Amino acid sequence: MKSLYRRYRPLRLEDVVGQPQVTEPLIKSLEQNRVSHAYLFIGPRGCGKTSVARILAHQINGFDYSLEDDYVDIIEIDGASNRGIDNIRDLREKVAISPTTGKYKVYIIDEVHMLTNEAFNALLKTLEEPPSHAVFIMATTDAHKVPVTITSRAQTYTFRLADHDLMLDFLKTVAKKESIKIDDDALSLIAKKGGGSFRDSLSLLDQISTLSDKGITKEQVISAMGLPDDEKITGIINDYCSGNNEAITRTLRELFASGIKPETLVDEMISTIMLGPKLELMPLLSRLSEIKAPYVEARLLVALLSTSNTAANTNSQNHNSSSQNHNSSSSTTSKTLNAAETKEIQPSSQPRKKEPNNNQPTNSSSFDWNSFVNKVYEISDAVYSQLIKTNYEYENGVLHIYPGKKIVKTILSLDNNKKILYDALNGDVKITIHDVNDAPKKAKKDEILDHISDIMGGEVKNDGGKSPF
Repeated sequence: MKSLYRRYRPLRLEDVVGQPQVTEPLIKSLEQNRVSHAYLFIGPRGCGKTSVARILAHQINGFDYSLEDDYVDIIEIDGASNRGIDNIRDLREKVAISPTTGKYKVYIIDEVHMLTNEAFNALLKTLEEPPSHAVFIMATTDAHKVPVTITSRAQTYTFRLADHDLMLDFLKTVAKKESIKIDDDALSLIAKKGGGSFRDSLSLLDQISTLSDKGITKEQVISAMGLPDDEKITGIINDYCSGNNEAITRTLRELFASGIKPETLVDEMISTIMLGPKLELMPLLSRLSEIKAPYVEARLLVALLSTSNTAANTNSQNHNSSSQNHNSSSSTTSKTLNAAETKEIQPSSQPRKKEPNNNQPTNSSSFDWNSFVNKVYEISDAVYSQLIKTNYEYENGVLHIYPGKKIVKTILSLDNNKKILYDALNGDVKITIHDVNDAPKKAKKDEILDHISDIMGGEVKNDGGKSPF
């Protein structure tokens, strides 16, 4: 038995759902018998590029399209496995041969961006002087990798992922035709996880269609797909904002023990934050988007705990700083922190202040990074957004800033932006912006490990990234 996505694959351009910006002009061009020698279909995976390419290839020749058809005048080429110049040379030799049964010989080149530069140059020669009977339909998920010399010689059509409501209506129609009893909430979850891809969404519906004959619920879909409960995700995010490290650690342990994959948890947290983005969640969103194997559990724990207790402890930190200012016998200390560990600034309803606050201490033994970052935000949120991506170290009246990326160093080193940093300090503290390679990585790692050790209730050794779970 064919899978759902194969059974419900469209057979005509008129049957294609959700791509009117592509199908309507193609239908009109066929009605007017105006066939181009080259087409380029671009868009994310699963949005229907290859399906439309096959349909167009058949309709150009007047062939009756079904999934079992095999016409010698329609040649499909996988650009990923046939990417060399020899493959394109072979194509150039065969393209001159007239079609056997149809009017056109159609070449469908999928993932065309995978061709080598030499292969693109060979293909370009054919596109510049194509035989009258040849049509090329190229598809790619990475349009920027296709040379402009190729794109300029083809009609380009951009495909989109389907929006949630359109996908939900489509899944309801399929479920009704297939006599699949399923709740709307469950279908909505499938549409969400399908990410706008008809193929992925139908594959998920096919996967869970046998869960129950009485009616498939959202809870059953969540369990079958290994997804965390929405309330758990919301709870973790709320605990992050309130600095409840203990609750975060406990919830993570429960989710991992239940079989939830950390990669799935990361995806769900990103999706939840994107539904209602808040300024205080932006550092977390940035770190979540960079989490990858190996040691995903450990990286996720560090992302959630490295800043979650800062907001809750800000008042006590400020109190301790004031106490230290009254102790004249205190020696100069050096402290390394992640700038993303500062309290996030809520947008003010008042106009932004261009003059920095004059209460910044300049001769204290410790440096008030929170106050400094707040003042930078008041002057320029653009500079602020880069500053929170850095580490810092304050010693002997000099603020050492360690960018994590070259682009951050470049932006902060601009004269106008350096002036903003100095304005935020009233010009009383010197600033040194270091190279990326100078970042105090060891100090940062040790502080995080110490922090995890405190939360986990035991020693966590610096073993190169071993998961604390």
